[in-house]
Amino acid sequence: MSMKAVFKTWFERYFSDEEAVVLLLVLILGFAAVIWLGKMLAPFFTALILAFLLQGVVAWLERRGLPRLLSVLLVFLVFLGAVLALALIVMPLVWNQLVDLVQETPRMFASVQTLLDDMQARYPTVITPEQINGWIATAGREATQFGQRALTFSLASLGNLLGLIIYLVLVPILVFFLLKDREVLTRFTLSLLPQKRTLMARIWYEMNDQIANYVRGKAIEIAIVGGAAFITFWWFGLPYSALLGLVVGLSVLVPYIGAAVATIPVAAVAGFHFGLGEQFVYVVVAYGVLQALDGNVLVPVLFSEAVNLHPVSIILAVLFFGGIWGFWGVFFAIPLATLLKALVRAWPRSVALQDQPLHQVDLQD
Repeated sequence: MSMKAVFKTWFERYFSDEEAVVLLLVLILGFAAVIWLGKMLAPFFTALILAFLLQGVVAWLERRGLPRLLSVLLVFLVFLGAVLALALIVMPLVWNQLVDLVQETPRMFASVQTLLDDMQARYPTVITPEQINGWIATAGREATQFGQRALTFSLASLGNLLGLIIYLVLVPILVFFLLKDREVLTRFTLSLLPQKRTLMARIWYEMNDQIANYVRGKAIEIAIVGGAAFITFWWFGLPYSALLGLVVGLSVLVPYIGAAVATIPVAAVAGFHFGLGEQFVYVVVAYGVLQALDGNVLVPVLFSEAVNLHPVSIILAVLFFGGIWGFWGVFFAIPLATLLKALVRAWPRSVALQDQPLHQVDLQD
């Protein structure tokens, strides 16, 4: 049994189908284009993702008798209004609250040091002054680095203000034409693919609705959970409610651990502002109820056809794709993992070998 024979048998089993090889090359080229040209073509990729999200709404309006152009115009106007509201109302509010939080950090550290000194006086054998000084020094260094990163980010943003304006203008224009000329662009793309594409079509039709519904559902979940968190925190008079609402909304992108991580800033701000009293308990309980409603009511409604992936696979997908593409990698981690799973399941195998275990194949040269 030689390694050459083993490799030859494995290759013939999984890569004897020409269409499968072409599909593999298309996927490799697609991933390479996103990785190497992602920064250069970021407006196009962003517009493509947004058009993919909005296409479902356009199709829904078309099924109710509206002409496609009118459906595209209505959806685009709503999208444009949402972008303007986000850019002119939500983001300035979040940014101002972030600046206020950074300015409030020294007072928070003073409160923490007072609390630790009090605990050290009560339990001198458990907490030593050296430990307190070490904790305060570490926290101070982290806060200083965070402030420097925030300042660097703001200065860099001012330097790229023209590029940002061009980006904000270019992306909506691309979204409009991608929606309007979807059929023309689809035909052109298909003309570049081989005539024999049965495998591609099967995987596409299997995954298109599932991925589209998941991505749209996740966008809706972010908006609902973030908005509900903002209203809840604002109702209880919690400062930085918009900033915390944004954090809670984005936490749904990371399954299993996102909610736990978002609990830390919520509990910390509530503890600093209200102390460990009755109001603090109300905020924490309300936040817990919100997370319970999200997991037990909202998620089943939005994702009735749940993606059948193991939790370990989901976490690995989030880490892998998030490390490659940042925010968008985290956002699309589960759809991409689902796509890979569908590819593995649908991948053709040699008929002569698919039912025969590898150790039973004749490996003689």
